[in-house]
Amino acid sequence: MKTKLKEKNTITPQTATEVPDSSISSEITPPPFVSELESGSTAVLENARHAQEQIQQYYDSLLDTTSLEARDSEVRYLSEAVRRSALNLKKAHQVTTDMNDELTARWQDIKRSKKKMLIPSAPANAVIDAAETRSNHFARGMNLYKLLLLCFIGSFFGVLIEVAWCLLTRGHMESRAGLVYGPFNLLYGVGAVALTATLYRYRNRGRWLSFLGGMAVGSVVEYLCSWVQEMIFGSRSWDYSAMPFNLNGRICLLYSLFWGILGVLWVKNIYPRMAKLILKIPNKPGKIITWVCVAFFVFNALVTCVAVFRWSQRVAGVPSSGPFFNFIDSRFPDSRMQRIFANMSF
Repeated sequence: MKTKLKEKNTITPQTATEVPDSSISSEITPPPFVSELESGSTAVLENARHAQEQIQQYYDSLLDTTSLEARDSEVRYLSEAVRRSALNLKKAHQVTTDMNDELTARWQDIKRSKKKMLIPSAPANAVIDAAETRSNHFARGMNLYKLLLLCFIGSFFGVLIEVAWCLLTRGHMESRAGLVYGPFNLLYGVGAVALTATLYRYRNRGRWLSFLGGMAVGSVVEYLCSWVQEMIFGSRSWDYSAMPFNLNGRICLLYSLFWGILGVLWVKNIYPRMAKLILKIPNKPGKIITWVCVAFFVFNALVTCVAVFRWSQRVAGVPSSGPFFNFIDSRFPDSRMQRIFANMSF
């Protein structure tokens, strides 16, 4: 029986590909590695069917129980061999499925980037990857410089987009800043970094991965930011308690879906535009600008934390405890804080 299981059912490449796909033009000659892959997969399928027939014949021998111990060892050996084969085939299925998804997605992105539209299309991620590979740019690939720059850019444009959305939906301007100096909100910056760091590996894959990843990452970031704010300052800048399918009022299904859509827009449209813009920054000035921005954002965040902390104390009726907090009270009175953080409540 073991001899039979080891026999190979040979198949030639001509047999494996003798039925051509009618959707592919006969004028197209596929690369050799694709023909080998298809031929090999057909051979594996034929071998599996052949082994299945042999196993069916082997079942009759299981009725002979004169030597249970020997038979038990033989069955365990065969079972483990089949199990390992199944695991290998499962891995091969995952590899080829991912291969097909990436091949299709890369080409769709490249075709989309070549379309002439009123608003120029975003460059394909594959094009950005190739440009970064050829250059010695300080922010190429997924390194610290790029993540920091994306954080700064995301903090700024996130505020602009939300202010515009407020103007369109409510008919008035309202601050959406998260820092006391400038139109910046680190929630959007952190979101941009989190989306990039987690979805970068899927930039050349189908949109469904970006959607699911954006949904998960955005929801986690939003929940953690809300929780940290409430634990430190006892305040909230948003509350979804009135929304269906919410979790402690910090996140809800609707906005999680919005995060998913943003994940697709980010990976396929926003990130490649930003990466293309970053590539235009010269190396030496770019590094200097990045660290200057880091110093500014750290200072801005520290001042913001102190100002919000003192604001929460004033709301609670706690008087100033010294000259430093007197200075904070004079620089950041309630009227200014309410104007900057329009949606914050204690």
